[in-house]
Amino acid sequence: MSTVDWSKLSFGYIKTDYNIRSHYRDGKWSEPEAETSEYINLHMAATTLHYGQEVFEGLKAFRGKDGKVRIFRMHENALRLQSSCRGIKMAELPVEMFEKMVLQAVKKNEHFVPPYESGASLYIRPLMIGTSAQVGVKPSVEYTFIIFVTPVGPYFKAGFKPTPMVILREYDRAAPLGTGTYKVGGNYAASLVAGEKAHEMGYSAVLYLDAKEKKYIDECGPANFFAIKDNTYITPKSTSILPSITNKSLMQLAEDMGLKVERRPIPEEELETFEEAGACGTAAVISPILRIDDISENKSYVFSKDGEPGPISLKLYNQLRAIQYGDESDKYGWVTIVE
Repeated sequence: MSTVDWSKLSFGYIKTDYNIRSHYRDGKWSEPEAETSEYINLHMAATTLHYGQEVFEGLKAFRGKDGKVRIFRMHENALRLQSSCRGIKMAELPVEMFEKMVLQAVKKNEHFVPPYESGASLYIRPLMIGTSAQVGVKPSVEYTFIIFVTPVGPYFKAGFKPTPMVILREYDRAAPLGTGTYKVGGNYAASLVAGEKAHEMGYSAVLYLDAKEKKYIDECGPANFFAIKDNTYITPKSTSILPSITNKSLMQLAEDMGLKVERRPIPEEELETFEEAGACGTAAVISPILRIDDISENKSYVFSKDGEPGPISLKLYNQLRAIQYGDESDKYGWVTIVE
């Protein structure tokens, strides 16, 4: 049994018992196998190391009040992984195989799924890398797909509280027709310098503007941006934004609550008209935004005067978490119960 202190978990890595692996060789995927080693034996000329052939996903499993373990929207993650593979010319993993391996990884490590009242969850990380040894720039012919899991604590150390974000115009996250819509490691590598600079300045994340014109809102570092105004949920439309499964879910819930939903380009100056703003993603569900500072333009956009999240953000956050933990009915079939 695990001896994890659930109350002290951060959003980090803890060793669990097994990871699940499959290898792509001669045009087909091998039968998945459970491994206890945390390491990968990799050729020094593997394409993942030289040409960045690497894609990944992030999803979670939750233990409900009824003791059952629920995985949130893994079918969507399987489809997004395939999209990322197409984007950087990797072998696609069949959806059924992805889902089978996720279930296997969760079942094999079930005692690491935190208890219901802990506020923690089991983070699931699928990862695919190109493993062929080659020095010419071309796609790999062999791949390794791995799923590992690790229990993670609540993303918010201080609870569900708004934090400040910053626009740093001298940095771009991804090119308009580049890899921004795919979940590849290179996008995150490209955000590290600006992200660290923002942290040193006291901000939780960078809000990127579009790389082409520096006029429109793109993404918040590792998460999608959304805002609320006039009973409308508004989120950017752009060719360099990762399609967030959390954002997709929140749009549906916003509609259910009677809000209008708009996915469209958002000019920066519109920020001053928003009543609430937030970043959304798997890690935190919603990170409410306190204010956004555009340093080079000497502008500040404030969304929370009392330091508390807005009422609609709070309602959306609670609603999504209730579905994930099984406290609310799952009318869209988003949740897979681990039998």
